[in-house]
Order: sequence, then structure tokens, then C-alpha cells
Amino acid sequence: MHGPASPGWLLVALCAATGAYCLLRMRSGDERQRRAAGGEALMGFGMAVMAVPAAAFTPPGWAWPVYAAVFGAAALRALWAARSDAHHLHHLVGSSAMVYMAVAMASPAAHHSPDHADAGAAHGGSGVPLLTGALLLYFAAYVLVSGVRLLPAADGPAGVVAWGDRPELARACRLSMGIGMLAMLLTM
Repeated sequence: MHGPASPGWLLVALCAATGAYCLLRMRSGDERQRRAAGGEALMGFGMAVMAVPAAAFTPPGWAWPVYAAVFGAAALRALWAARSDAHHLHHLVGSSAMVYMAVAMASPAAHHSPDHADAGAAHGGSGVPLLTGALLLYFAAYVLVSGVRLLPAADGPAGVVAWGDRPELARACRLSMGIGMLAMLLTM
């Protein structure tokens, strides 16, 4: 992504740690949780790779279309899964946002500016494109709602829950990926 290296590496660390935790959640005994965790692990690691600062590594030209294809397939899978579970609609939006960012990074205009700091050049105009703005609003709302859901409930602990099945950690995982997505969209 475009932008300073230090925040980029922090975003890489956040997304990679989130992806790793989601891999741990895949060991859950609950089938729905395992499926959701798999998609979230793909998203976390994909965001980590995309967030690597351009000064450290510039992917070859073929990487962005491959990236778009992988997340396009993830978006189709989320669309199919959304028939039975509305939670997958968020996965659909997230995967579609990743496709959008990969396509934007693959466009020749994305490489127009030597320091990649001109976000308007990457989209052929000035300012924030409509789709980027809509995604920013969606993820800002998602982050706010997810943050409120992390507030502790009045009920005490119901019992011992396995590390990968802790709902508050899964929510924190989704919250951190939402924050990461906001940061990536802002640096486009």
C-alpha cells in the first residue's frame, strides 16, 4: 500500500496476528465457526501481504491479477454462503474490497507517482472515488458497531471456553481487520 513505512509495518503485524488467531479458531468444534475463521484467516493474511510498504517490496505485475482472482473466488464463496448465514455478507464486502484494491494497484495509474502518495492519480481523478468512499463508510460503521459489541455484558462467565471458541476474541479479530481495512482504503 502507499504511505509511510512504519504504519505499514504495524498494519502488516496487526493483520498477520489476526490471521494467525483465525487459524487457531479453525480448530473449533463448531462447523460454522471453522468456516468463518477460514475466510477471516485468508482475509487477515491477504491484508498483511497487501499492506507491506512499497518501499520494502514491490510485487511483480502478475501478482495483482492473481490477488484479485483469489479474493474474487472468496467473494463468490461468501455470496454462496450468505444464502444461509447473513454474517457472510460482511465477508462478501471485505473480499470485494480486496478485489477493488488489487485492481486499483494493478492499474497503470497506480504507478504514476514515484512515491505513490497521490491517491487521486490512482483513480484517474482527484479526491476519493465513490466506491472507495462507500467502502470507507461501511468499514467505519462496522468498526464502530464491532467496538460496541466488545463492551462487557452484565452476565458473568458461563464456564470454561476453549481458546479458539471465545466470542469476544473473534469479535476483536473482526474489529482489528475492519480497522486494517479502513487504514488500507485511506492509503489507496
